Amino acid sequence: MFDVILYQPEIPPNTGNIIRLCANTGVRLHLVKPLGFSLEDRQLTRAGLDYHEFAAISVYDNWAACEKRFADSRLFAVSTRGTQRYDQIAYAKNDGFLFGPESRGLPTELLGAMSEQQRIRLPMMPGSRSLNLSNTVAVVVYEAWRQIRFDIG
Repeated sequence: MFDVILYQPEIPPNTGNIIRLCANTGVRLHLVKPLGFSLEDRQLTRAGLDYHEFAAISVYDNWAACEKRFADSRLFAVSTRGTQRYDQIAYAKNDGFLFGPESRGLPTELLGAMSEQQRIRLPMMPGSRSLNLSNTVAVVVYEAWRQIRFDIG
């Protein structure tokens, strides 16, 4: 299916919601430390309900370890500083989507390491700062899944 990578996520309920989303869509979740919470955090567990056991979750000590895992994959960095609208990309199975921490987004050096075509954004009203992380992940995942006709094979 697809891969969602959360780079240094900070808010447990957002990650819990994303765990639930991944469990229900077959998307693999990758968390890059440091995390702003413990994986046993009560808020994380509450938001993810009982879906943790159904989600494929990998945790990496740093970006270099995660980046190595995706060396042969097509990645998209999702950011308010993205240059391509998310709905103007033709997605394929096994694409990965990289999201930054809630308070600051992806670091400039990570974003800059990707081509302009790999830096995607969701449209917003002028003057808006950002959308909620778990909502943004859901929009991107469902668009990519829709494009492959909700194929789960």
